[in-house]
Amino acid sequence: MTGVVGPAMTAALPAHVRLLLLTDGKRISRVLHVVAELGIADELADGPLPVPELAERTHTHADSLGRVLRVAAAFGVFEEQPDGRYALTDLSEALRSGVPGSQRDMVLYNGDEMLWRSYGRLMHTVRTGQPAFEDAYGHGFFEHLEQNPQAGALFDRAMTGMSHATARMLIDGFDFGRFARIADVGGGHGYFLSEVLRHHPDVRGTLVDRPSVVEEAHKLLEEAGVADRAEVVPGDFFQELPPGRDAYVLKAVLHDWDDERAVAILGRVREALADNPEGRLLICEFLVGPANQWDRGKLLDLDMLIRFGGRERGEDQWRALLAAAGFELVNEPVPGRWAVLECRPAPDGR
Repeated sequence: MTGVVGPAMTAALPAHVRLLLLTDGKRISRVLHVVAELGIADELADGPLPVPELAERTHTHADSLGRVLRVAAAFGVFEEQPDGRYALTDLSEALRSGVPGSQRDMVLYNGDEMLWRSYGRLMHTVRTGQPAFEDAYGHGFFEHLEQNPQAGALFDRAMTGMSHATARMLIDGFDFGRFARIADVGGGHGYFLSEVLRHHPDVRGTLVDRPSVVEEAHKLLEEAGVADRAEVVPGDFFQELPPGRDAYVLKAVLHDWDDERAVAILGRVREALADNPEGRLLICEFLVGPANQWDRGKLLDLDMLIRFGGRERGEDQWRALLAAAGFELVNEPVPGRWAVLECRPAPDGR
């Protein structure tokens, strides 16, 4: 889209204008949150509409809505047509509800108070190293989700959407079918494991997560047609894990934790693999790319920092963390994207 602001388009702007443009992120994020909450993309699914009709459908003030849509169109989210009607673009297709690849729930989460309020306390984290979320709310992130069911439901939907988007990428890029028995540790409701089993009919799987989480997994595994090859084990990745599997998957788990607690989780996997030196640890995470290059992992790293004190990691950081837990990296994952880090127990048992 010609309206999208990106490196190629902004390169011709003076440096001070590019700098100020970066500070507009909070404005753009709020605009996207509003149009997502109002369901504007869903209203436009059958074709372009004028602002007054959109305002009537969404019970909003027409002039104010039009000015918000104008900003969204300036960034390629919608297209403002010569007759004043607004139409979908490839970006706003992803704002529709219930379509493959929908990012609506993630946009709602990214613009929710629980994220921007904690970002407002970023200086607290920079000065103290402590999670900004706790400074903003007086309690931890997951405690907040438990106390606020609406926020918890939004977070779950956003994370489910992310899992759907990343699962196919990971499965297409790595041969999980090499392993006869796979345990997905901290695997939530079991979506990723169900996709692995669905793509590899000879694989059997074990889902491990907290009892309150896995209680919903049976239905999902049944609907995916893989329940006969899946075992659900309530557990905690800080405690003993079921042994005897050929590979243990940690997908989007370790980035929630600082190095000390991440090593503790890895230690439990190392114990589970004690009798299987050929077994594998498969870490599915966003691998931070080189310096001075854009990748979304560098922003996600700040999310981890302010929410729990966790982090996204680059390859050198992963190698050091793995060595501390008695593992070594055996493949060459591509930085700057979601990747599978294949790890084996270190031969010397470190």
